[in-house]
Amino acid sequence: MRFSLFVLLSLFLVGPIPTSAGEEASLIIKNANIVTMDQQHRIVRKGVLVVKDTEIAAIGEAALADQYSAPKVIDAGGNILMPGMISLHNHTPMVAFRGMGEYAVANILFDVMFPLEKELLNRELIYVAARHAAMELALGGVTLVTDMYYHEDEVARGTKEVGIRGVLGESVIGFPVVDAPDPYGGLAYAEDFIKAYKDDPLIIPAVAPHAPYTVSPEKLREARALSEKHGVPLLMHMAEFPNEKELIQERFQSMEDGETIIQYLDRVGVLAPNLVAAHVIYADEGDIQILKERGVGVGHNPKSNTKYNMGLAPAWKMYRQGLGIGLGTDGPMSSNQLDIFNVIPFTARIARLRYQDPTAFTPLELVDLATMGGARALDMEDKIGSLEVGKLADMIILDLSAPHMQPNYDVYATIAHSAYPSDVVTTIVNGALVVEDRRLVNVDMEKHQEEWGRVTQRVAEFRKTLAVEPQH
Repeated sequence: MRFSLFVLLSLFLVGPIPTSAGEEASLIIKNANIVTMDQQHRIVRKGVLVVKDTEIAAIGEAALADQYSAPKVIDAGGNILMPGMISLHNHTPMVAFRGMGEYAVANILFDVMFPLEKELLNRELIYVAARHAAMELALGGVTLVTDMYYHEDEVARGTKEVGIRGVLGESVIGFPVVDAPDPYGGLAYAEDFIKAYKDDPLIIPAVAPHAPYTVSPEKLREARALSEKHGVPLLMHMAEFPNEKELIQERFQSMEDGETIIQYLDRVGVLAPNLVAAHVIYADEGDIQILKERGVGVGHNPKSNTKYNMGLAPAWKMYRQGLGIGLGTDGPMSSNQLDIFNVIPFTARIARLRYQDPTAFTPLELVDLATMGGARALDMEDKIGSLEVGKLADMIILDLSAPHMQPNYDVYATIAHSAYPSDVVTTIVNGALVVEDRRLVNVDMEKHQEEWGRVTQRVAEFRKTLAVEPQH
């Protein structure tokens, strides 16, 4: 009798004695509506997903949970579990300048952006602002961001602190900039950056020649050669402006009569399977075929393109013809919001206006663009973009309880046309929690706000000197 009372008292004080329950895992997510985005577009109702270390180990129905044990179990409560969003184009440190140049500015580059960068850019701003942008991206369900800027090692530092994945391109440009006092000094900087981060679990270093109108044909070829030497991506703005051909001819006298931008870049030997081209607004049928034959990925940025009246890219045609194309935002001055949820429905609206076709981009195709589309553009479709066994565990959970997420008759329509970034409850990258219960896991917010305040105060003071900025 005494023994029985002792056992009962022990159980009351310390709880039931743990028992081994199946194969060990790192994380189990149960009771989820799993939108896999695999080739069969499987949806697993009230499903279970198991993570071991950095990879997805198993996906199945409710009974699967009994086969594994893990130190962390998330009950998704019937919410959507899906691949994380992939952003194919950004300049994340420019978040420090967000909201500037929003009035009557003749040329945003020359009147606002270049003066800001010349006066204010330094390692501290780039690092702190990159971390701030990564925070916004993580909270909005972006698990991988593709970036082009300066001091990209500082961008890497800020991105890693938050915990999201980055394809980060060190900029190469034909005039002195903050991290390269000599024109094209970014080539040497890029090689050092690549060597420092080549084997990083979250950061994929890249080479980023800025654009064909700021980089000579010879240096474009050097940038491609450097990317191939180290087996890393090549990132570049391409066919973005209506007068781009004139700019190239004025600066380099390198275009032939009647050539398009894509034909020019093909002739000078830049187009390659490891290239991700941002924008590609001015591309005809022949150009699209060239891009497809060369295996070039495309980052479509419809919000940025339309904000400054640059044009309407043939994204739907590219998608239908099988190019690796995904979505991006461009920098925070061009798009302001860094999440992909706001880009998804806008992509369909722009395509339908351009082609006068209300069927352009179905909800499933839009979700594909935001996930597997970005993975295909980066040649990473075997690693990310869908929830499949053996792939990296990059995923998000979306809350279905908000009024705007109901009714949920078609999960793809709900994601593509109803969801907001604020619906992201959980963000997981490389098997690790980055956002839990809508809160960042890895960031010391008090420290960040102090550093961010110093950065934005400097920007606010300099803003007063810009004639194009109203002083309210």
